[in-house]
Amino acid sequence: MSKITPKPNDSADNEERLKKTISNFEAAEAAMEFAEGKELAAIQEKNSRRKEGIKNLKEEIIEEDKSRINGYL
Repeated sequence: MSKITPKPNDSADNEERLKKTISNFEAAEAAMEFAEGKELAAIQEKNSRRKEGIKNLKEEIIEEDKSRINGYL
C-alpha cells in the first residue's frame, strides 16, 4: 500500500489559484443554465465547495500580507 503524502502549502501561488478558482466558478455558473438533473446537482455541489475555497484563499492571502508587513514572512 502506497503512502499518500500531502502537498506542501506553497503560498506563492495563492493569488493565481484564487483567480483560477473564480474563473472555474463563473464557468460552472454559466454551464448550469444548460444542465439538469444529476449534472446540475453535481455542478451546484462543486460550486458550493469552490465558494468556500474562494473565501478561504482570500482569508489566507490577507493573513500572509499581514505577516509580510509584520516581518514574519
